Amino acid sequence: MWGGRFQGGPAAVMREINASIAVDKRLWKQDIAASRAHAAMLSMQNILSPEDARAIDLALAEVGLEIERGELVEDPALEDIHMHVEHRLSQKIGAAAGRLHTARSRNDQVATDFKLFVRDCCDQAIAGIYALEDALLARAEQHADAVMPGFTHLQSGQPVTLGHHLMAYREMLVRDRSRFADARRRMNESPLGSAALAGTGFDLDREATAAALGFDRPTANSLDAVSDRDFAVDYLHAAALCSVHLSRLAEEIVLWASQPFGFVKLPDAWSTGSSIMPNKRNPDAAELVRGHSARVIGDLVALLVLLKGLPLAYAKDLQDDKPPLFDAHDLLGLSLAAMAGMIADLAFVPERMRAAAAAGHATATDLADWLVSEADVPFREAHHVAGSAVAAAEAKGKALDELTLDELRAVDPRIDQRALARLSVESSVAARRSAGGTAPERVRQAIAAARAQQAGREGR
Repeated sequence: MWGGRFQGGPAAVMREINASIAVDKRLWKQDIAASRAHAAMLSMQNILSPEDARAIDLALAEVGLEIERGELVEDPALEDIHMHVEHRLSQKIGAAAGRLHTARSRNDQVATDFKLFVRDCCDQAIAGIYALEDALLARAEQHADAVMPGFTHLQSGQPVTLGHHLMAYREMLVRDRSRFADARRRMNESPLGSAALAGTGFDLDREATAAALGFDRPTANSLDAVSDRDFAVDYLHAAALCSVHLSRLAEEIVLWASQPFGFVKLPDAWSTGSSIMPNKRNPDAAELVRGHSARVIGDLVALLVLLKGLPLAYAKDLQDDKPPLFDAHDLLGLSLAAMAGMIADLAFVPERMRAAAAAGHATATDLADWLVSEADVPFREAHHVAGSAVAAAEAKGKALDELTLDELRAVDPRIDQRALARLSVESSVAARRSAGGTAPERVRQAIAAARAQQAGREGR
């Protein structure tokens, strides 16, 4: 390929370090699609004869079928997937294959192929997120009024509904989906035709190749086009944050499945046993999702550090841009699928959740709210009164809602019979009817709104 400048061949180690075919062979579909678009445009611009363009196009299609059948023969001397495709093309049609690279460099070729791949990754991530959202919506609807403890500092704070809790993760996923969609829109400019770094003297129609490949437009600056990897960083940033959200949900599943919580029972399909303890049922799928997030975060950091010291335009360092992207893409897809499966199959235990919600005097805030709304007590004073009631309940070994009216009035005489109805966990969640609140009616409204949005599949 570039031997004309050199008298000798590369050292064995140089050949090994320079070869990327083992990694970038995943780009074969994108490479063939971009090459076919480039050849068609060259013919349209009378740079390539119709005969050569047709021969190249037919042969590229055949090469694609061969690779799809697993017939790619890897040769480190050919370095990357781009040269493997061109080499096989030359074996099929001879010297005419060499015309394909007219007005094109491997720099814009690689940037185009990689961007096409990352664009597909965004689409796949959005589809995976939608699947998990569907699972969350189904379980949230099923448990819209199931009471559970709402925690701060992992201490019981106020009762919430399981449906509300699950819908909180759906909100995170909506933002994740929007980040992938934004990244996709931002990256949808074609580098093809930028050549090595300065553009080309050939009369190209970059608009045509951009349209053929589904891009919105060609890139505006050739230097930026061949060295830009912002699109990969955008994907990795969205993937890292999405993985963090999945990790948080996975951590809750791990906690909920533990015997002290007992909020869920793990199905066989999403758990493993122990090699020595026959009683164990381990939440390994959730733990692996939690662990994978660390690798995805590391992939983002790896690419950022790779890019931070690179001057314009292209440098061989950029050959290492693909392993972190491929790794994150694979891990995210697996994690989304595993989480969707777990959420769909988990057996929730509402009675354990309800019992935990009733512990810890979680309706103390409701007593304070009642004093404010019904007895015209300033909130800070009401907070103090409610705290005294909690202390009284603890002294008597009772839950707050087990105190009698006389016991509550001993704390503050302004408390009357009406307050008792506010101290059950069911009353507490039903009262939280503010927009975005945990009241079952609000949860069902949120689910209905989400389903209407899901029906439109507005990921992009």
